[in-house]
Amino acid sequence: MTLPVDEILRFLRSVHPYDSLAADTLDGIAQRFQVLNIDKGQPIYTFGEPMAGLYLLHDGEVEVRDGNGSPVSLLGPRNSFGERGLIRDNKAVTSTRAAADSVLLMLPRADFDTLMTTEPTFAKFFDRRRNDVRRGSDLATSRVQTFMAKTPVTCPLQTSVQQAARLMHDKHISSLCIVNDDRLAGIVTTRDLTGKVLAPGLPCTTPVEQVMAHDPLTLSPSAIGSDVLHAMMEHRIGHIPIVEAGKLVGIVTQTDLTRFQAVSSAELVSAIARADTAVEMARVTAEIPRLLVQLVAGGNRHEVVTRLITDIADTATRRLLKLAEATLGPPPVPYLWLACGSQGRQEQTGVSDQDNCLILDDAVTEQQMPYFAKLAKFVSDGLDTCGYFYCPGDMMATNPRWCQPVRVWRQYFQGWIAKPDPAAQMLASVMFDLRPIGGDKSLFDGLHTETLQAANRNSIFVAHMVANSLKHTPPLGLLRGFATIRSGEHRNTIDLKLNGVVPVVDLGRIYALQGKLTEVNTRARLRAAEAAGVLSASGGRDLIDAYDLIAETRLNHQLVRINAGEAPDNFMPPTTLSDFERSHLRDAFVVIKTMQSSVGQGRGMLS
Repeated sequence: MTLPVDEILRFLRSVHPYDSLAADTLDGIAQRFQVLNIDKGQPIYTFGEPMAGLYLLHDGEVEVRDGNGSPVSLLGPRNSFGERGLIRDNKAVTSTRAAADSVLLMLPRADFDTLMTTEPTFAKFFDRRRNDVRRGSDLATSRVQTFMAKTPVTCPLQTSVQQAARLMHDKHISSLCIVNDDRLAGIVTTRDLTGKVLAPGLPCTTPVEQVMAHDPLTLSPSAIGSDVLHAMMEHRIGHIPIVEAGKLVGIVTQTDLTRFQAVSSAELVSAIARADTAVEMARVTAEIPRLLVQLVAGGNRHEVVTRLITDIADTATRRLLKLAEATLGPPPVPYLWLACGSQGRQEQTGVSDQDNCLILDDAVTEQQMPYFAKLAKFVSDGLDTCGYFYCPGDMMATNPRWCQPVRVWRQYFQGWIAKPDPAAQMLASVMFDLRPIGGDKSLFDGLHTETLQAANRNSIFVAHMVANSLKHTPPLGLLRGFATIRSGEHRNTIDLKLNGVVPVVDLGRIYALQGKLTEVNTRARLRAAEAAGVLSASGGRDLIDAYDLIAETRLNHQLVRINAGEAPDNFMPPTTLSDFERSHLRDAFVVIKTMQSSVGQGRGMLS
């Protein structure tokens, strides 16, 4: 297909950093782009060859592979690629091919070099040479779907262990996914065959169902690489099936991760998973500020940084639960430990308290409740030792109110929804961010779904939740300034958490209620709301961009404090920002204020 210059120009105006160029500059650049039609499977450039220019994907998909032929990423429309090779020595540092029939715009190298010299915003966006020396950022930011084996070898439950061993030998693999009616039933590895078949002398006709690992740990294709590495280290496994909508779509093994070097956060997770006391864990969690500095200074996106930091808290919680059971004995009935607040949303930074609760099986008796009180105290005390201080509002499993059987939790949610007074709104806001951490997850599945359904049906409850969410307002002052804190310890600062991040968290929660969305992470909620039509594409994009800017400003502020030898906090003096940064931050707050106004008027953001 061909693209007229005016269509190229319209497209460039919607893509950063071209949207920041002066109109006459952009007009000239639009005429310099070459339109390339690439068929599916056709290479665009290969590793080590001279680069013709910078590529911008207009339509289609492009697969990027590293110098070893390993998948790096799968690009969609509006993504640029090739700049690293152009900046280095004009030789491609990756190989690319069209994963679907694609239309590319190619800016010749000479024009790219001119813009890099004359346009600072353009240069700042594309000059990522500092990222080339980062270790581990690829794993931290790459989606599982870009490096998983997409055609895992499978066999049915009735397959003999000898047939399974022969299949693994012939395919040069160390694991097999066992399926039943196209659904994952288990996994068997060479270690299973050695330890469970050869060692006890089972016959070679033994069905693989008898020796496989049932209901293995799985992840979704949208998980990030570090999720895989952390899970492998914590659970001491080397193979993780990838499942989407109940269907097996891939598998990731340790071999798939050898090219990645995200060892910093993974080493902390591994050390915590092996710790025998909370004091040992505290020596590990004391490294979190240093990890935050490395991740933020390395240019990682805020959602990656907070995910990695939250993973550490999750691992510490699960390890403390195991240590508690070892001390107290096995639990008398099944239980589930859940996190809410920033840990529940996977949004922890360098400043975190603990917000958690326990859901118990309905079979629990009054005589058994003291066991769970002791378990809650053991874990919460341990988390406090690790630096996750007690919740000032006592929103913890140590509070008997938040350590109850399923039936009581169901009554809680039903009551909050039926009578949405201010206290109910506050509690519901916290509890809608619940995320299972350790224990029997089935205790939460039905409760979560039915609560979303009931809340969505009650328009009065949703209206009260909307009103409650509008209490947190962006710090906008007059004359394009900021409304700073006027007195006290944090005078002349803005609270990037309470008046920056929290308003977006509140909006995300409202959209989740309106759309009956199960996501808990704020950014994931916004994406899901956009996909479900609760948010328009333009509204969702604006709000996500605003949220990203505020969240990254918050992390950068914490980085500065840590480097200065101070404890990280959320109170930033606007005077520390440049005029350019203040302008953009204020624009982000304006977007949030606009979205709040739309929600408050009952219109959502559908235009």
